[in-house]
Amino acid sequence: MSDDTSMVEPKVEELLDLAGSKFRLVTLGAKRARQINAYFGQLGEGLGASIPPQVTSTARKPLSIAFEEIAAHKIEPIERDLEAEALAEAQAAADAAALEAELAGETDNAG
Repeated sequence: MSDDTSMVEPKVEELLDLAGSKFRLVTLGAKRARQINAYFGQLGEGLGASIPPQVTSTARKPLSIAFEEIAAHKIEPIERDLEAEALAEAQAAADAAALEAELAGETDNAG
C-alpha cells in the first residue's frame, strides 16, 4: 500500500511538518488528547475547567481529535526556554527561603 492510498487523515507527514519532530508531535498530541478526554469526562458536571475540542470532528478518540486540531492549526507547539524556567525556579526558591528565614527571625524575636 502506498502513502497515496493511506486512509489516515490528517496525514502523519503533514503533522510532522507542523510539529517539527516526532517527539514534539507525540508530546503535543498526547497532552491535548488528555485535555480533550478530561473535557468529555467532566461534561454534565458543570465544571467547565477543560477546553472543548477546537474542531468539528467525527472522530471518537481524543488523540484523533487532537491530531485534527494540530492539522487545522488550532494547536501549535511552543518552544520552551528551559534555561529561563530553571533560573526563575531558582529565584523563586531563593525568595521563599529568604522569606522563611525572615519569618523565623521574627518568631524568635517576638518570644
